[in-house]
Amino acid sequence: MTKARGINDRHHAPGRKKLLRIAGLPAVSALFATAPERVERLFFDARLKPHVNAFCAELARRRKSYRLAGADEMKRIAGSAMHGGIVALAAPRPVGILHPATDAAKLAEWARDARLLLLLDGVGNPHNLGAIARSAAFFGVARMVLSDHPAQAAPSDASYRVAEGGLEHLELWRARNFARALAALRRHYLVVGAAAEGGVAMSSLKIDRPIALVLGNEERGLPPATLKSCEQIVTIPGAGQIESLNVAASAAILLYGLSAQ
Repeated sequence: MTKARGINDRHHAPGRKKLLRIAGLPAVSALFATAPERVERLFFDARLKPHVNAFCAELARRRKSYRLAGADEMKRIAGSAMHGGIVALAAPRPVGILHPATDAAKLAEWARDARLLLLLDGVGNPHNLGAIARSAAFFGVARMVLSDHPAQAAPSDASYRVAEGGLEHLELWRARNFARALAALRRHYLVVGAAAEGGVAMSSLKIDRPIALVLGNEERGLPPATLKSCEQIVTIPGAGQIESLNVAASAAILLYGLSAQ
């Protein structure tokens, strides 16, 4: 096997971008299936050795390093005991910048495939980001747009681990001036905001365009400016014993219901 360099240089190698730690067999498998060129190094324990032959062959072809690692080293490399026996150090998936003033043609092109577009405005917990990405990929969402909200989480080690490969199947974008981006989207999409109360049930939405679903912060929901930019507001009705659902649980329910519509 090719000898791997020490883990301490992974974030600071000259001329290199910071590498993400992508852990768990589903996430690593999705990475190799969609973008093996992003992988710089691979570490795995004895349990996963039977599953990594194809990954190692791909890395050998690209002259990248891979090796077996013990339990303590795997935990140190992954930064967590929750590594599932395999960790790839990989360049982050590119995040495009969405400029609402100049990207009208891009938005029109997105809308032509009629698939739901997912937007997050202030979802700050990386685990929630990963769980939402996993649900989005499961239901066939093609793109996820992150806002410029200061609390908005970006893809990270934790979100990639929780997404279990979901982030590899989504185009990722970040919108400059989110309220203006929503206004531009309204020319092509029905912009629907999710709120814990005050909205209508999914079955009551008046749908005349592909849907752009906007989810907000775990504690405060959508900012007032974002709510004002949404054409309709949807709420998941509950029994009243709990105030609201976790944003990742809400996302899964809404993505299922709205994708069906």
